[in-house]
Amino acid sequence: MTAKIIMFANQKGGVGKTTTAVNMATIIAASQYKTLLIDFDPQGNSTSGVNGEKQHFGAYAWMTGTPGNPIQKTYIPHLHLISANMELAAADIELLQTQKREFVLQEKLEQYKSEYDYIVIDCPPSLGLLTVNALTASSHIIVPMQCEYYALEGISHIMQIIQRVQSGLNPHLQLLGILLTMYDKRSSLNQQIANDIRFHFQQKVFSAVIPRNVKIAEAPSHGKPIILYDVRSTGAISYMDATKELLQRVNI
Repeated sequence: MTAKIIMFANQKGGVGKTTTAVNMATIIAASQYKTLLIDFDPQGNSTSGVNGEKQHFGAYAWMTGTPGNPIQKTYIPHLHLISANMELAAADIELLQTQKREFVLQEKLEQYKSEYDYIVIDCPPSLGLLTVNALTASSHIIVPMQCEYYALEGISHIMQIIQRVQSGLNPHLQLLGILLTMYDKRSSLNQQIANDIRFHFQQKVFSAVIPRNVKIAEAPSHGKPIILYDVRSTGAISYMDATKELLQRVNI
């Protein structure tokens, strides 16, 4: 079996991208699938979110050709991690000097595809070379999106990028879906934007919605995904629903 490689990307920050990648990767692993979480964001928040070691031989050394094993085990069964720290910010510049620079991650992942069922990539909030590498290497992309006006503006941009990658670098890349995050059902603006997104993108929008939830915000400070921090919370239930939908969509 070849791993499904799922990236989480949005060039706009603050949309719950990392929180979504960490929680969905954890729930996939909790479903007994061998899962590799790649922290591809120099902020290293996915690493912190599963209580990983940022100084471990990680994504920067791995991507820039330093010999070594980037995989570290986490305390979560079936979930392994390739960590990140601020060093990774230099990778965009260093990759510019590399031949076939858009395909470095794809080549690096070849040896791991048979070892895992799912590989989850948390991308930086930009469209630099790290994100391009993830787009080239991935089989699927999920776009987490906050229900606000500026996020609505940005979604058309990332859709254009996906189409360009599909027509050039990676014809096998599929948009798995748009996931609405940080949703406040009391806000008429949130409701209006959610309705607009569903109207324009229809079946590409996940049925599950991730609400604004205090427990989701608290969990990272404890180095825990939401299902390990408070499994009964609204946030945990929402992420479990979204992950169930992810698994259904990716296996269609």
